Amino acid sequence: MHLREGRSLLLKVLKPSIPLILNTNPNLTLIASQPAVISESGVVHRLKQESDVALAVEYFKSVANSNVFKHTPLTYKTMIEKLGMRKEMDGVQYLLQQMKLEGVTCSEDLFIDVINSYRRAGSAEQALKTFYRMQDFGCRPTVKIYNHVLDALLCENRFHMISPVYGNMKRDGLEPNVFTYNILLKALCKNNKFDGARKLLVEMAAKGCPPDEVSCTTVVSNMCQVGMLEEASVLAMKLEPPIVQVYNSIVNGFCKVSDMGGAFRVLAQMRERGTHPNVVTYSAIVNGLCDVGKVDLAAAFLGQMFGRGCDPNIHTFASLIKGFCREGRTKEALYVWEQMIREGILPNIISLNTLIHGLCANNRAAEAVAILDEMARFDCHPNVRTFGALINGFSKSGDLAGAIRTWNRMITSGCHPNDVVYTCMVDVLCRNSMFDHAMSLIESMGIESCCPNTVAFNLLIKGLCAAGRVTNAFEVYNQMERYGCSPTVITYNVLLDALFRVNKISAALELLKEVDDRGLALSLVTYNTIANGFCSAGMAASALQFAGKMVVMGTAPDSISCNIVIHAYCKQGKIGNASHLLKAMTASHELIPDVISHTNYVWGICNQDGGLQDAAAHLDRMLQDGISPNIATWNVLVRKLFTDKGDDVSIYTLDDIIGSELKARANLLGKNVMMLGRAY
Repeated sequence: MHLREGRSLLLKVLKPSIPLILNTNPNLTLIASQPAVISESGVVHRLKQESDVALAVEYFKSVANSNVFKHTPLTYKTMIEKLGMRKEMDGVQYLLQQMKLEGVTCSEDLFIDVINSYRRAGSAEQALKTFYRMQDFGCRPTVKIYNHVLDALLCENRFHMISPVYGNMKRDGLEPNVFTYNILLKALCKNNKFDGARKLLVEMAAKGCPPDEVSCTTVVSNMCQVGMLEEASVLAMKLEPPIVQVYNSIVNGFCKVSDMGGAFRVLAQMRERGTHPNVVTYSAIVNGLCDVGKVDLAAAFLGQMFGRGCDPNIHTFASLIKGFCREGRTKEALYVWEQMIREGILPNIISLNTLIHGLCANNRAAEAVAILDEMARFDCHPNVRTFGALINGFSKSGDLAGAIRTWNRMITSGCHPNDVVYTCMVDVLCRNSMFDHAMSLIESMGIESCCPNTVAFNLLIKGLCAAGRVTNAFEVYNQMERYGCSPTVITYNVLLDALFRVNKISAALELLKEVDDRGLALSLVTYNTIANGFCSAGMAASALQFAGKMVVMGTAPDSISCNIVIHAYCKQGKIGNASHLLKAMTASHELIPDVISHTNYVWGICNQDGGLQDAAAHLDRMLQDGISPNIATWNVLVRKLFTDKGDDVSIYTLDDIIGSELKARANLLGKNVMMLGRAY
């Protein structure tokens, strides 16, 4: 089995601008090929039908240089449109100047074409300059072209230029129409000037130009995007008549912030005002319910849609599929998928990727492949995200063969891997200890115009460290900069943990200094890794010191941090300190002690003279608190028995350790100390 190399991606090279110089001397060869009579409609048809812009230009030039046809406003406009679509703006400006020299009439529609071409080319400033040249061509602007200019400025958010242009329009005696106002509303909302947008809505109505659905939806949807949901709801209630698209924006806004109560409140307002929710409304709520883990309620909502005569669309079904997959209920997800197809809704790439990703996330990559195989009959073809989800699924389960088959299938289908897919393949190779192949794949990313990333390097470094190849991990770490990748705190966490595991304390401290030199902020994982490393190396004082530094630096400890500190206190024999921290954790609503916390404490007690009775008393409290001891807890007690009583433990029973009243509960947990003692 082998991994095919990705095919080289062709770089898109912009062609040089097409020369467009109209010769003054006729080209006899070209003229000879032209018919004796050339009509305007014939020239226009030929220019529109020609897909190669360069050939269209050559034809345009040959006609201009002939003695049988003179270009008209329509033929110029057709050629300008074609050049504008190609963003050949130098050629467009040349033709405009040629029209002026020849006295060919330039219409407003022609200038609108030019302005839109500059908008597509991302040059709003040039669009504005062209607009101001209109009068040189004997063409006076109307509201229509002002709207196109304002729209071009809006596309690049040239907010400071929009107001002067609007002022010029008013000075020209032109009254804005609803399209003008909608552009201004978009500009105000895009710059978070919502008070101005609301005032403009009032001004529109006052000037006899009532806001339309676009006007209201623009303001409300933008307010929702910045979290002004309540204000948007108040504005929606003032709109007459109520607009379903406006309410949909608010419902979707509440769903995105997981405020389903707010979404249902807006839904009730819609019904009170006689506005019927549509498929967009229902789909937003189904998706919102799935996002907050209420997938059964979402499924019930789907049934309500059918009951109200509102047919769900593919987005509704995809949301429900995603919800079931998130909860690991893949059977229900597959049932919804089948129901969607029965309803006559054909899968698209979004719904396919949702199901594939969900199945793979639940370790059912083989079923995902089976679904993919069926998609050909729906003319639904996988893309790089589909293959990425499959490879990631095989990677998580360690299925190297499945990942390689998917990679080869992707390459054969002509789909080129992106950095995510490469990273997933690096992951599965590392999980199978194929580190040289993983490094080769990272190197090939640069060849395939897909830059290597830090995540891929981190996976390789982690795999090497897990395999005990710490030296090789540092070799990879030293190569990262050469590929333009800087190590992150995650990189250092893995390397620090590996150094502590092999007891290279000095090297770990040097690496920690490098982290500081790079100005990287230590994460909670870093602090825990270092404190645990010190503790495991018998440097309990250093572990406690570093844990204290974590608190001073403003990083809140978690349960793992507290467990490390308890263990460090117990190593130092400071049982009182460990007990105090354990009680503080118990009283906290955030740092809840677990069986590891208690086992560390029991271990500390057992290290004290005569600590068996105190350990048994603490075990009693654990059981009363509903915390089940694990095998490590019982092993601690067994070791203490060996220490105190020698090898003859056959005379001891559970009563000797935890008391007769707790014997039944301990037996139910399967914690028979006699058996563990003999096994030990």
